[in-house]
Amino acid sequence: MTLTIEDTKGKMDKALEALEREFQSIRTGRANPTILDRVQADYYGNPSPIKAMANISVQDGRTIIVIPFDKSSLKDIEKAINESDLGLNPNNDGSRIMITIPELTGERRKELAKTVGQEAEKAKVSIRNARRDAMDGIKKSDEGSEDDKKRDQEEVQKLTDNYIKQIEELTKNKEQEILTV
Repeated sequence: MTLTIEDTKGKMDKALEALEREFQSIRTGRANPTILDRVQADYYGNPSPIKAMANISVQDGRTIIVIPFDKSSLKDIEKAINESDLGLNPNNDGSRIMITIPELTGERRKELAKTVGQEAEKAKVSIRNARRDAMDGIKKSDEGSEDDKKRDQEEVQKLTDNYIKQIEELTKNKEQEILTV
């Protein structure tokens, strides 16, 4: 039984970590190098993450600096950022790329808050699926008494409630971060 609960906890941890990564890549109007994590540039014919091709840092609260390890990849990185769905305009000065993060409009903030809610709901579904799998495993198990099974089911439910609460807290914080002007 313990293995089932530990497996369930592992699945729930992964769902929470995935949500945190997703939230990091959502632009909030402040410079954050993680918004470039999903952008891939062509590097000698292969798509590669920009973070593997360059140093990415924040100059100030609104500017991201990308300095490629190989200067010949500068144009490819610039093109990849332009073609991404991030809505950023990179400026290439010949040795580095500067990206100024524009202020978010009220409409864009609402769209992003909606996206945050959708991502949170996906994470909750993953948590609930892990709970369902664990409950099924407990019910089908031949080990332990009915009292043991009931106790394990209660423990899985407590885990589920805890993770859902964490997701709601993360979501509330991210929405507040996005909607704060």
